[in-house]
Amino acid sequence: MENFTYNTPTLVRFGRDAESETGDLVLQQHCKKVLIHYGGNSAVRSGLLAKVEASLTEKGIEHLSLGGVVPNPRLSKVQEGIDLCRKEGVDFILAVGGGSVIDSAKAIALGVPYAGNVWDFYSGQETAKACLPVGAVLTIAAAGSEMSNSSVITKEEGDLKRGYRTELCRCRFAVMNPQLTCTLPDYQTQSGCVDILMHTMERFFGGVPTMALTDGIAVALLQTVMKCAKILKQEPDNYEARAEVMWAGSLSHNGLTGCGSDGGDWSSHQLEHELGGMFDVAHGAGLAAVWGSWARYVLPSDPQRFAAFATQVFGIAPSGTPTETALAGIEAMEAFYRSVDMPTSIKELGVEVSEEQIQILADKCSFQGSRTIGTFRPLNRDDMAAIYRMAKGD
Repeated sequence: MENFTYNTPTLVRFGRDAESETGDLVLQQHCKKVLIHYGGNSAVRSGLLAKVEASLTEKGIEHLSLGGVVPNPRLSKVQEGIDLCRKEGVDFILAVGGGSVIDSAKAIALGVPYAGNVWDFYSGQETAKACLPVGAVLTIAAAGSEMSNSSVITKEEGDLKRGYRTELCRCRFAVMNPQLTCTLPDYQTQSGCVDILMHTMERFFGGVPTMALTDGIAVALLQTVMKCAKILKQEPDNYEARAEVMWAGSLSHNGLTGCGSDGGDWSSHQLEHELGGMFDVAHGAGLAAVWGSWARYVLPSDPQRFAAFATQVFGIAPSGTPTETALAGIEAMEAFYRSVDMPTSIKELGVEVSEEQIQILADKCSFQGSRTIGTFRPLNRDDMAAIYRMAKGD
């Protein structure tokens, strides 16, 4: 195992009607003016936005709103938010929504005190030195951004989807009411479940041996989410299953399942980011579409680890060689994806990807051949292209 630092400073208010406490939580931040950042009309139609605004007004907190965040949140909306915050003297960003809204809010918070272009952080040219405080009222269990140190933004010019990590952007608080997720379409629910699973699996398949306890936590989390995802296919308003998935989303991405490891592989996420940037697909669905191909491609590097995944997560008895057991585990994971109507190929995403596009995806993912991705097996541009080709689904 590796040495590690575990830091989770986000205060969590979890449970029914937790959003009614938003005003109290913001008041504790001693801010003067709040930007409420949200996505589409669902926050308005559901009455959630009005409830949050009323909670702030009741506490005498001045606020304004900026909606319009879309999945794979855009740099242009982030810049709009930065300009608005500077003009209005905003000193706190409150995200009301899912991972895309929280990521956009974090980017705005990073950009307001920075004299340059906030994309400098996401492109790796600069390191953030300051950030406005951020809070979140979560409406979708998926990204885990409410407790993570990361944000992912898409730059329209060039269809570039990039992430940035800094402890500065961790949410001061996260309000989490599972009831708010009950009206989500099934596709969004299942795509969110896949994202949660993948945040855990990326860490499980790191480049160094991890702690047995950390593995145990990861296995329990994976099994719980898969069980609840199937329940929610049949009972979308099942509060207990919604609660399990929502809490799992936070635990999957706050660093807990990576303690003692090298931080994880993250190749599948990097590969999906380029798919999301080019084709604007749902993040979790994109992850499901590429994971099996990634797993089969890197399997020879450590069959024992994949065999452990098969036996611990799915209860598959070792049979034959470790590689045979490992392949059974990969097939079991893909069978789960199919059971909740998630894709296992790019074609099943509704995307027909050409060889020319595969080369473009690999070029962008490798930063024009200047970097490798992953720690389980480092992947170069040719490896990336090979995995995209395997995932194509012809």
